[in-house]
Amino acid sequence: MPKQFGPEYVRAIAPYQAGKPIAEVAREFGLDEASIVKLASNENPFGVPESSKQAMAAAVADLGRYPDANGFELKAALAARYDVPADWITLGNGSNDILEIAAHAFVQGGQSVVYSQYSFAVYALATQGVGARAIVVPARDYGHDLDAMAAAIDADTRLLFIANPNNPTGTFIGAAAIEAFLQRVPSHVVVVLDEAYNEFLAPDDQFESAQWVRKYPNLVVSRTFSKAYGLAGLRVGFAIAQPPLTDLMNRIRQPFNVNSLAQAAAIAALNDRAFLEQGARNNAAGYQQFVEAFDALGLEYVPSHGNFVLVRVGADDQAGARVNLALLKQGVIVRPVGNYGLPQWLRISIGLPQENAVFLAALTTALA
Repeated sequence: MPKQFGPEYVRAIAPYQAGKPIAEVAREFGLDEASIVKLASNENPFGVPESSKQAMAAAVADLGRYPDANGFELKAALAARYDVPADWITLGNGSNDILEIAAHAFVQGGQSVVYSQYSFAVYALATQGVGARAIVVPARDYGHDLDAMAAAIDADTRLLFIANPNNPTGTFIGAAAIEAFLQRVPSHVVVVLDEAYNEFLAPDDQFESAQWVRKYPNLVVSRTFSKAYGLAGLRVGFAIAQPPLTDLMNRIRQPFNVNSLAQAAAIAALNDRAFLEQGARNNAAGYQQFVEAFDALGLEYVPSHGNFVLVRVGADDQAGARVNLALLKQGVIVRPVGNYGLPQWLRISIGLPQENAVFLAALTTALA
């Protein structure tokens, strides 16, 4: 029998499934890349902001040197934006990196991590990656059941993940409920509040969770530049927490995990309010475009607070895969979520109006 390398808990990990690239779909189905619409990965349909492109062009001259390992200027910009000291910030190669760093920094093998059913797949991967025990709390209305999550915390629990808004379902928990939950969590359990989609919230739903870090020494707030800021390909995320937590996270963090172009682009994007507002308007209009069409088609969907919508496309457990394939053949890439235990559903990113229209026409054909 061949020797098996690595620990069992690593061999048990199912690799993360990313959205299909446009080039792969073009090759597989013999399509023109220019005709393909990708609404699979919750990317910003406007792409990289012009301000970031200019900042990267200026940074090119120094690419022969290593990036600033401490990210001084980016941390300074983030500290000013969120009104926290710069040493409360940890930079990540996307917010995925922040989630992985948190697991490695705060959890030992055999201890437990709490997260919700139907929450971001990386929570399970990060938990498995450190040999920890997952406590998966059943969802309520496709979102987090905070009472059940508080009750699920065990004596060996060291980390708890909350996605707000949640990916892939789009559900949202208001500020009062989150803070009441934080007050119930034992002080030795680190809570990661993952807010990758925060910028898409309606004005009445927005709150500044970064300020809760002052009150809760066990809180880590995680954010990303991949979604609203349009920098998915550059991989920039960050965490805000008190120094006892950031000190540990920076001991785990790779020293050059955010490259020079990414740092320059993020600083520019952070202050590009016009770009954020353009994205927010497009997102609100696209969401309305989707739900009106889903209502007309008689499809169930989960009301979303992100830049995507989860929609049920059939009653049998092959429905998601079947409709996804039919969409791919028409040059439309969406995200099947069978790996989340939702085989009847698809997650659709909100694109530009014309991209949304192409998807809706293809969906009508696929369902027929």
